[in-house]
Amino acid sequence: MDSFPFKAPSGGLPDHSAVGGLDIGSRSTKAVVLRDGRVIGRGIASTGSAPETRAVKVLETAAAMAGTTVESLARVVGTGYGRSSLPALCTSTVTEISCHALGNHHANNGVRTILDMGGQDCKVIRCDSAGKVAAFVLNDKCAAGTGRYLEKVAETLEIPIEELGERSLRPDEPAPISRFCPIFLQQELVRLLRAGSHSANAILAGACDSIVDRIVELVGRVGVEEQFAISGGIAQNVGIVDRLERRLAVKAHVAPDPQLMGAFGAALFAARHVMRKARP
Repeated sequence: MDSFPFKAPSGGLPDHSAVGGLDIGSRSTKAVVLRDGRVIGRGIASTGSAPETRAVKVLETAAAMAGTTVESLARVVGTGYGRSSLPALCTSTVTEISCHALGNHHANNGVRTILDMGGQDCKVIRCDSAGKVAAFVLNDKCAAGTGRYLEKVAETLEIPIEELGERSLRPDEPAPISRFCPIFLQQELVRLLRAGSHSANAILAGACDSIVDRIVELVGRVGVEEQFAISGGIAQNVGIVDRLERRLAVKAHVAPDPQLMGAFGAALFAARHVMRKARP
């Protein structure tokens, strides 16, 4: 099958070996299979209550798409918050910060600053010219800067989350949304809706402005360079991406499969290990 639009710049592996990367996040589990520098298989599913079982199935899906089996992979590197629950088939683990840095760096033309926003956390990473982590900041204490915040907004307003970003950019004056954590967010949104002074689009705009305020604060703590990438589910939200580009005065790089960057980085670490062992 054809490769996915992002690939590693390194050469092929010995005997055209395939390697895997597995990223168990709080909300979703992702897998990537890499061969000869190309992504040839992927899988993604909700993590659910049995992360180890789900991880096996997602990796099996990626391997099948690549025309191989999990048992045939030369190495599998695991990452993500659930890496402690990773199945025995994972050869080793690497932190999600390092994997997101390396994956984004290679998939997005050597970017140096990365924003990755997951279901339960938001991280900003600065890396060097080789994709190695130089600095990072992580917001995991309050979900007001995460994908869960946006899910709660969509649930309360009863709109598909896929429409949230585009509708937030329609010309309505943004409603003032306090930067509440999601525990109190629903009460704030319901109050605005009952008051009738703001449209649903205006409330969406206010919610997006609020979350962007938090993200800009995080980015400011590590600094932003012109080579800037956004990954994770948030990268598919045009309302957030547009606001960040305007607030930070940079153009954001977004890979074709932004949710796979952690798994892609893990697969790159696996490939590096196999190539090192193959050297005479």
